[in-house]
Amino acid sequence: MAAFDPALWNAFAGFADEASKEGALPEKYKEILGVALAVAEHCSFCIAIHAKAAIAAGASQQEIMEAGFMAVLMGGGPSMAYLRYVIDACDEFAAE
Repeated sequence: MAAFDPALWNAFAGFADEASKEGALPEKYKEILGVALAVAEHCSFCIAIHAKAAIAAGASQQEIMEAGFMAVLMGGGPSMAYLRYVIDACDEFAAE
């Protein structure tokens, strides 16, 4: 995307950076929310990105998984299938 349309990519990346930065909610919680939203939206790529960022911001595997469970509560069986990606991301990025 960045190579195809740098201006569009930079606008999106700037928005993402602004939305993700620490504010009333700490960055860790915003990234945990990102994991839950990614599970609800069935986006394995997004799960990996937000799980990695959540772990880097200090989130534990338990915190990340509980967010995933909340997404499953709202999204049912199709969202449950995406918890596999959450577990994989926690393993890959060494969540404690």
